[in-house]
Amino acid sequence: MDLDVAASRLGVPVEDLERVRRLAGDHPSAPLPDKVDAPALLDRLGVRPDDAAEIMAGWPDAGSPLWTPELRWLLDRSIALVRADLAGHAWLVPGPELPRERGFAWRHLYVYGYLALVDVVRAYHRKHGISDDVSWVTLADLGRNLAIDRRMRGEGWPIMQSWLTLHARGSLYELGRLQHQRGDTSIDLHIPDAGPLSPESVTASLDRARAFFPRHFPDERYTAFSCGSWLLDPQLLEYLPDDANIVRFQRRFDLEAYEEPEGLNADVEVRRFVFRSLSTPLDRLPRRTVLQRAIVDHLRAGRHWYWRRGHFPI
Repeated sequence: MDLDVAASRLGVPVEDLERVRRLAGDHPSAPLPDKVDAPALLDRLGVRPDDAAEIMAGWPDAGSPLWTPELRWLLDRSIALVRADLAGHAWLVPGPELPRERGFAWRHLYVYGYLALVDVVRAYHRKHGISDDVSWVTLADLGRNLAIDRRMRGEGWPIMQSWLTLHARGSLYELGRLQHQRGDTSIDLHIPDAGPLSPESVTASLDRARAFFPRHFPDERYTAFSCGSWLLDPQLLEYLPDDANIVRFQRRFDLEAYEEPEGLNADVEVRRFVFRSLSTPLDRLPRRTVLQRAIVDHLRAGRHWYWRRGHFPI
């Protein structure tokens, strides 16, 4: 594959394709599931009918005019790149951001890569004695994220394509209310869009994790739960009542010294998670909840939100 030509035809920097080639190396890819089995798999992965219809319409059939040689190469090598880092804990960019308006094949290329890796990561789960229930509820974050992207009118990516590599490599597990990401010495907590963050549901999820990781990864030693989020910004205490779920979640953590995160704007992330929109003007954002009003009033006052990290012992 001539990467200069491929980059021009894909509309991406050639450096991005060089990175894919380097990280994928000679590692094997993985086949997509048979197309006839795909609808049932998409349903199992929580994919809504409207998103599933697009995925099926863009399916990389042999000879499909939607799939150029460059797209097929990128899909194959992106799968190999992620598979080569099976069990890796860090965020991983599977490939360049594509011009998704060109069609379903372009829009869902990294979804097809995720589908190809389902059998790979489920085999990894079985090797570690992880139940099917945990596997499927974890992997079904695909459907949740596709629904979020649809609500955001396509603004959810490319963050989501990197986020979903955690699931596809066996790094992240959804255990009740929280998602738990393996690390070096700590388990990183993530909060999916799945209802209230009640103290009872958080405690139950933490208790599950305390049993889950020693059982399934006995060679790994974790001493703390950690979290990096705008939810840990102490400025929220100016706006939310003491008994708010976010406040009670925040109080579990000892905050670390503030360090500005590279490549991450907390104001943008707040809008992404609270409003599911990055482009709506501030004066048109909803103000139905205390949190929504706090976010808008804070930003309209010319203030900023901050991404903070915290931890507490396991």
